[in-house]
Amino acid sequence: MQELQDRFGRRFHYLRLSITDACNFKCEYCLPDGYKPEGKPRFMALDEIRRLLAGFAQVGTRKVRITGGEPTLRKDFEQVLELVAATPGVERVATTTNGYRLEKHVADWHRAGLQQVNVSVDSFDPASFSRITGDGRFDSIIRGIDTALTLGLDSVKINVVLLKGHNGDQLPMFLNYIRNNPVDLRFIELMETGLTGEYFKAHHLPGTVIQQQLLAQGWTLDPRGADDGPALNYSHPDYAGRIGLIMPYSKDFCVSCNRLRVSAIGKLHLCLFTEAGIELRDLLGADQHCAELVARLHAALGQKEATHYLQDGNSGATPHLASIGG
Repeated sequence: MQELQDRFGRRFHYLRLSITDACNFKCEYCLPDGYKPEGKPRFMALDEIRRLLAGFAQVGTRKVRITGGEPTLRKDFEQVLELVAATPGVERVATTTNGYRLEKHVADWHRAGLQQVNVSVDSFDPASFSRITGDGRFDSIIRGIDTALTLGLDSVKINVVLLKGHNGDQLPMFLNYIRNNPVDLRFIELMETGLTGEYFKAHHLPGTVIQQQLLAQGWTLDPRGADDGPALNYSHPDYAGRIGLIMPYSKDFCVSCNRLRVSAIGKLHLCLFTEAGIELRDLLGADQHCAELVARLHAALGQKEATHYLQDGNSGATPHLASIGG
């Protein structure tokens, strides 16, 4: 097996697979006007997903994260999890969700093979959460996270998009939750996309603001693991949980990149930004195309750039993060 590697020596064993770009929340920074489909959706079917997974597994993919949009909107979400878990070579099955179905269904997902879950919770103040997301199910989402913890999933993480004027001053509230809960809480800098230029200017908050507060309170940077991505993780002896910082505008952010993305319509994205995607779906209609799929993946890695160029003001071809899975 020849693992995927780009011309900069980076190896890619992590696939973020979107199965829908639909979402039922109206997050200010992503889909403030709600999801608006462009024509009839033509998302990949289960057989196409199975063939895609088989091809990626042949080139060394060991972790698959199911994303959206909101992936749990698909009625066959549980079957997708089962497909991923049954793919030889895949060792980690993860998903990212807004959590609206978590409380009722996470036990079923766990039985289907889910090992890791990331839940987007942009504020621990219910009113602020509702303003940011356009949804009022905060209490149910927190109960769902608590349920996930009691089930013993390998990893439970909370994703927080840092937003000046909304949650930038709420660090004590977040810290209070992870004092006794073994959750990785990850602060993600707001990233500019094609549709969010003015919002970005008004609400972007550098992760260094949180970083400085953590260091002042005795948090220490964890050693980077061999399979770690670009997040900087901090620990504190008085807390059961950890804090992660994802700062895409920082120097050398892309050096540790280890992930590729496939959109819900079957396009390979070498980066969350910068390009419009490489077609794979024409090779997902029959099992005999697997060798061609593998060859196309290897060829595509030759096009991957060293960085996303966000720091140069390039917001790329991505209209919003829901379109290819964040």
